[in-house]
Amino acid sequence: MDQYNNYIGLLLDGRYKIKRLVGIGGMAMVFEADDTFRKITVAVKILKDEFASDEVSVQRFINESKAVLMLSHANIVKIFDVSVKGENKYIVMEYIDGITLKTYMERKGALSVKETISYSIQILRALEHAHLGGVIHRDIKPQNIMLLKNGQIKVTDFGIAKLPDAKTLTATDKAIGTVYYISPEQAAGEKGIDRRADLYSVGVMMYEMLTGKLPFDAENPVSIALKQINEQPKAPSEIVPTIPKGLEQIVLFAMEKDKDKRFQTATQMIDLLLKVRENPGVVFRQKNQSPAKPKKQKKKGSMLSVIMGVVTAFLLVAIISAVTVVKDVFFSEESDNTITITVEDYVGDMYSEELLAELDDIYRVKVKYEYSETIESGKILRQSPLAGSTRKGTQGQQIADLTLYVSQGIEQSVMEDYTYADKRQTQLTLKNKGFKVSLIEEYNDIVPDDCVISTTPKAGEPVAAGSTVIVLVSKGEMVDTTVVPSFIGRTTVDAYEMLVQSDLRLGTISYQYSDYSYGTIIEQSLAVGTSAPKGVAKISFVISKGPAPVEKPVTTEPPVTTEAPAVTTETTTATTKATTSFDDWLSDRFKTQ
Repeated sequence: MDQYNNYIGLLLDGRYKIKRLVGIGGMAMVFEADDTFRKITVAVKILKDEFASDEVSVQRFINESKAVLMLSHANIVKIFDVSVKGENKYIVMEYIDGITLKTYMERKGALSVKETISYSIQILRALEHAHLGGVIHRDIKPQNIMLLKNGQIKVTDFGIAKLPDAKTLTATDKAIGTVYYISPEQAAGEKGIDRRADLYSVGVMMYEMLTGKLPFDAENPVSIALKQINEQPKAPSEIVPTIPKGLEQIVLFAMEKDKDKRFQTATQMIDLLLKVRENPGVVFRQKNQSPAKPKKQKKKGSMLSVIMGVVTAFLLVAIISAVTVVKDVFFSEESDNTITITVEDYVGDMYSEELLAELDDIYRVKVKYEYSETIESGKILRQSPLAGSTRKGTQGQQIADLTLYVSQGIEQSVMEDYTYADKRQTQLTLKNKGFKVSLIEEYNDIVPDDCVISTTPKAGEPVAAGSTVIVLVSKGEMVDTTVVPSFIGRTTVDAYEMLVQSDLRLGTISYQYSDYSYGTIIEQSLAVGTSAPKGVAKISFVISKGPAPVEKPVTTEPPVTTEAPAVTTETTTATTKATTSFDDWLSDRFKTQ
């Protein structure tokens, strides 16, 4: 443990102070830490020294940060920062006060139906969001699922995720997922792994949650991988007879070997799980049709058992009948097997994979996405052909083209990181990008004066075009202040004492004639009652020279040429000396401030 304890107290990049070790994985360590800038607790995942120079390991770190930064969902762990350039390569994530789902299952054993459905739906919600963003996790397992005390689920570790239009880790990189939970296509090393692989892994996890056992186990990973490819799992109800039939159907259908025959989207699984939660006695089968009879098993070459043949037949027809109800398409029978359809109005409906699957029986459907400031994301904006149009075709075949234009909501971009940037430049940059900017100032002991502390939305979060961005700006380090007293009418001696008591510094001194007596303060630069930094703020004074001298009347008499009496010269000199002496005295007294 010494190598891990060496990190305690470490301040990464002058910001993240490591507090304690909370977890150790194969490649990385996870620490609880304080983000000294944002004043929050975070989790810091640090790559172990032996992997820090390994290109694949570092790429996995980069991959994980990219994947999660693309996503924003309550059931996906947030990533705040990533650093792979320095000696310590780390990812900063939200701190989750909980345990892994694997640890929870090890402690409790088989979970209840209620818990299994709740956790599975949350996991599928996270995957639904990720899949819509083009991100495939590829390593769904209980070790990568965090369970909070309130029952909330957080999906973590997108290290080997497949990203849209980006280089990702492949099976040849030994990053195909954990062998107990990987799909058959992953185990076989196939290319083009898609979202259906994640759904298979969810099926395996549900199997384990319900029964307390893994569907496939063996002495070594290779044997397990072969079972994933070739063998059928024992029905969960054979282990726990009280498992609802409909829930067992969902589990086995998710684990179908042929990816074309299992669930195609997370949304489909969620919909069926909601039906089981509402009615535990539900059994899925095609409407108005009896369950398919099992086929005889071939003696050689068959990969499917009798049980899976029956279950697959049940569930394949169930997706159409049990998942959703779509608008009816009206037909009018004609001779020679020709029919006419009237195109329904789909504008305003929510687009879904289920709607697409239903329409696919009648139409050759194309989907196009457009941004909209008024229509929420996922709703159909318009369609071609228009509702009410008629099309002729052959019954049982796709009859017409149908293009659906689906809203993507308001165009969004990802907020850039403006931390430490100059506030004026940040404000100008954001306004040039079309955002409204609201500046809020607060004292900060770390971020320099007039520099950005943070933004809302935060860096990496999506931000809608034209929306308001709140920029938190530093006013510098907070200092003690003093209240400026009134110096007006005070003598210089009184002023000196008041400056010492108020902890103010002397600024400049000037003089002017006034009705005040000589040496009295008649003006001050800082307003009375205002706050000023102690020991820093300077205050300047205007001091009275007394009344202005009276001008003598002008006479026409010739000037007297006699020299002025010596006493007059002495008096003038004395006055000058007195004035100079007063200035020196005042400055000398105030210099100590």
